[in-house]
Amino acid sequence: MSTALMSAPAGTRTAAKLAGHNRISTQALTSTAQAVAAEYFGVPASAIRVTWSDDEGLLALSLALPVTMPPLDAVVKDPGLVERTGGSVWQRVHAAKPLLLQRITYLTGSILSLVDIRVTGIRVQEGSRVR
Repeated sequence: MSTALMSAPAGTRTAAKLAGHNRISTQALTSTAQAVAAEYFGVPASAIRVTWSDDEGLLALSLALPVTMPPLDAVVKDPGLVERTGGSVWQRVHAAKPLLLQRITYLTGSILSLVDIRVTGIRVQEGSRVR
């Protein structure tokens, strides 16, 4: 420790002079990613599998999850329902990637390089809650 830092009164030490680091556990990152994806897709967080990998020093996020869609009989009666509830499965997943990346980065302070999403199933959602 430098003598200038050691001799300075405790209240005058600046954060820039104090070295250290913060770490967010993998479980905290995973829980955050699950919560953000669950909110976006309207599925329980427990239905979302999260894996992390290194992407040249950044975090790459992979999600495996079901998505909600309106019932097929309702879509047959009203073909515009798919667009009003967020679009096709592909459209919704494609649109989610940058939003999830931005939100998880904002909430955790960790910089993500990419978000991969694998759809594992469809959950039929009655009403207007489907995004």
